[in-house]
Amino acid sequence: MPVADTSQGTSGVAERYASSLFELALEAGTVEAVQVELDKFGALLDESDDLKRLVASPVFSAEDQFKAITAICEKAGIVGLALNFLKVVANNRRLFAVPGMIRAYRTIAAAHRGEITAEVTSAHALDEAQETELKAALKSVTGKDVTISVTVDPSILGGLIVKVGSRQIDTSLRTKLSTLKLALKEVG
Repeated sequence: MPVADTSQGTSGVAERYASSLFELALEAGTVEAVQVELDKFGALLDESDDLKRLVASPVFSAEDQFKAITAICEKAGIVGLALNFLKVVANNRRLFAVPGMIRAYRTIAAAHRGEITAEVTSAHALDEAQETELKAALKSVTGKDVTISVTVDPSILGGLIVKVGSRQIDTSLRTKLSTLKLALKEVG
C-alpha cells in the first residue's frame, strides 16, 4: 500500500489489532470474508487522497472519524466484522495504523492457510499473467504457496522490489541507477 507507516509504534499497534481481528474472524469462521472486506477498504484508501488525509490526520476528532468511516464503509458495502473493526479503530483513534493492520491481517491469514506473503513494489500494475508467473517463481524459491500484495510506485522506474519475510530482492531501475552513479563517483 502506498500509505506508509511513519511512526515507530505503528507496526506493533497494527499487529495487535490485526491479531485480535483474526482471532474473532477465526471464531466466527469468516477469515476470508473479513479479508475481502479489508481489501475493499484498502482499495478505497489507495484511490482517495481525502480518505488518506482522514485516516492519517490527527486534526479530525474520534467522533468525526467514526462518522466518516461508518458512512464510507456503508456506501462501499463493507459489512460485518470488518465494519465493526474499522469503527472500533476509528473510535480508538488508531486509523493512522489501518494500512499496517490490513497488511498484518493478510499475513496472519496467509500463514494460517500455510502460505507466505510477499510484498511486491512495481513501477506499474501487474497483469494476471505476470502475477501468476511471479507467484510460481516465488513458490519455487520458498517451497510454499505465495500470496502477493502489490504496491504500485512509479518512482522505482522499472523492475520489482520483492519482500518475503526478512529477505528483500531489489531489481528496481532506481536502485540500479543509484549503484551505477555511486560506482562512477568512486572511479572518478
